[in-house]
Amino acid sequence: MSVAELAIRHSIGKLGMPEEEIRRALRELQVIVIPFEPRHVFAMFSLALHHRDPFDRMILATAVVEKLPIVTGDRIFRRYSGVKIIW
Repeated sequence: MSVAELAIRHSIGKLGMPEEEIRRALRELQVIVIPFEPRHVFAMFSLALHHRDPFDRMILATAVVEKLPIVTGDRIFRRYSGVKIIW
């Protein structure tokens, strides 16, 4: 979902980073892109409604299911229990 959000921000002019640069950065940082699967979708049913942004909710659900931390400066993420926030 993070990569999808970057693509959307780029297409509406809110991100000046072209696709190839994003691909290169992901390779160089050795980022593993986790597919968004039905089990992540079902985790969204139990998320509190602190966020209305669907991308943020998808990221949160994926982090909960995969037991991964989230790197974000968005303070609303800290309201969710069971998710480690870095930053």
